[in-house]
Amino acid sequence: MSDIHSRIEAFSKLGTFIKQFSTTAPVYDPEIPENETFFEGFEQKIQQTTVNNTWFTRENIRYALEGWSELLTAYNLKMWMSQYLLEDKEPKTIAIIMAGNIPMVGFHDLISVLITGNKVIAKLSSNDKFLLPYLMEYLQAIAPEFKEAIHFTEEKLEGYEAVIATGSNNTARYFEYYFGSKPNIIRKNRNSVAVLTGKETEEEMKALADDIFRYYGLGCRNVSKLFLPDDYDFDKFFNGIFHYKDIINEDKYANNYDYNKAVYLMSLFNILENGFLMLKEDTSYASPIATVFYEKYDNLNTLKNRLDSDRESIQCIVTGSGIEGAVDFGQSQRPGLSDYADGIDTVRFVLNL
Repeated sequence: MSDIHSRIEAFSKLGTFIKQFSTTAPVYDPEIPENETFFEGFEQKIQQTTVNNTWFTRENIRYALEGWSELLTAYNLKMWMSQYLLEDKEPKTIAIIMAGNIPMVGFHDLISVLITGNKVIAKLSSNDKFLLPYLMEYLQAIAPEFKEAIHFTEEKLEGYEAVIATGSNNTARYFEYYFGSKPNIIRKNRNSVAVLTGKETEEEMKALADDIFRYYGLGCRNVSKLFLPDDYDFDKFFNGIFHYKDIINEDKYANNYDYNKAVYLMSLFNILENGFLMLKEDTSYASPIATVFYEKYDNLNTLKNRLDSDRESIQCIVTGSGIEGAVDFGQSQRPGLSDYADGIDTVRFVLNL
């Protein structure tokens, strides 16, 4: 396998290739290696993905690609890897079982294994099975040393030394049963929350709408729960998110909205709604599509203690109120390379094998 500098260079080139597709209309760059061979093919894979899974709209795929193109630069990759002691060791083979809730959600696990000089055998979700294999074909074309390091399979996983598996609470039990004898990272359901004080600016509320609605709320980093002060003015929230009103014109989202609204009304639940989002007072963290749960709080320090005790259920916290480890409004779906899912350092896990 190549050294870390060559691997960083290869992933940086991959980021440049991806960047062409991060605008509304892809922009062909003749200077990019192997572009003549792969550009049209990736455009076809994007189209194929939108047909295969209608939650994965072209805009949501574009947004995901934009994020990755910004992360996969030589500078960002060097800064990321500078945190670790990288030694020349015999490559390990890591099995990765990927989720399919948002576009390319397994990409971070994939590059975490490959950039450290190890091998991947990956099982894709049927909801997201076209983009990553094609990008890995491109990577292998510009950096042939990866040809023996990447394998996608639909068969039973074999010949691996550790496992990274992402799924629901139900599939996690299955994963723990089958993979418990190997070193593993097994991820379960998590959700993200926003803590509001009522003093947020209009710009912050507009940014919060991105945290709620991006990917239709299907990501674990999407805000599905609000914590609000006792005297919170809901008009401020609804005015801030109004620019997302056209989301109700998306059939699958609208169907979920109508169904969940009917369930709430038949159950005599009190809800607040504006025609495209419902707010329901609820202690749970995981809300259905087109719904955000909320709870009131009267003491911010008490709430911080509550969130700390519930950290196993929370992926990230969005706020401007100074909670340690929180992210700014509008940034929940823009994690950095060191923002590991569930707070478990994937790179260190692989390096310690």
